[in-house]
Amino acid sequence: MQIKSSAELRNNYRKVADFCKTSGETVFLTNNGEGELAVMSIDAYKEQRKRLAIEKELLRLEAEEATGRARYVTLDELQDELSGALRVAENTADDYE
Repeated sequence: MQIKSSAELRNNYRKVADFCKTSGETVFLTNNGEGELAVMSIDAYKEQRKRLAIEKELLRLEAEEATGRARYVTLDELQDELSGALRVAENTADDYE
């Protein structure tokens, strides 16, 4: 994580953009010393969205299991359900291209 002023972005856009792309890190921008924006590469953004979608799908599956709605008889059935959750997460990340 790096913190930079908004003037740094204005004066050195390419440097900030290259840092975000190569490091995968987020740059936090300030205006008059106050946090204002977070900047990240598109790849980092998509990866973050994918992780959040996976977490959401896993929580959904966990909730189904906890309430007794999910009944996995075999390991293959569970694996199929998890694969489906990962596909949903992948599609969610692709929505932001």
